[in-house]
Amino acid sequence: MSSDDFWMRVALAEARVAASLGDVPVGCVLVTAEGRYLSSGRNVREATRDPIGHAEVIALQAARHTFLSWRIENVTAYVTLEPCVMCAGALVNARVSRVVFGCLDPKAGATSSKYAIGRDGKLNHTFELTPGVREQDCADLLKNFFASVRKSGRAAGRRLTGP
Repeated sequence: MSSDDFWMRVALAEARVAASLGDVPVGCVLVTAEGRYLSSGRNVREATRDPIGHAEVIALQAARHTFLSWRIENVTAYVTLEPCVMCAGALVNARVSRVVFGCLDPKAGATSSKYAIGRDGKLNHTFELTPGVREQDCADLLKNFFASVRKSGRAAGRRLTGP
């Protein structure tokens, strides 16, 4: 098993926890250049009612405590779903060196599907991109989650009420 495959399995485990708690199943794991686990995150938007509670942001926030800096250099991010604009921007700003993701996000993907954030050279940092690792597993997890949401009659992202 390749290290990309191994770490994506860890990210998938995070995504499954998010799903079990009612959040969209996206997981992220940050790994050092030496192959050591650094931090992880999963979507927590529903649990925390936080619009920036995405897996990548949670993992980056945890990693900053290890680095004691906003620079998270020489790190690979393993994400089950192609990062959105916010998360791709956060990965650029944190100076992550490589992003590996599972499946494309045709509606909001910002590294391949809709934009090329982190790859197009328009920003002050770029990262290497490796798409499609455990793609079917990642896509199936999302597909099954949303099928369950539709079957239950609740709308993802709308089951918590505001003040």
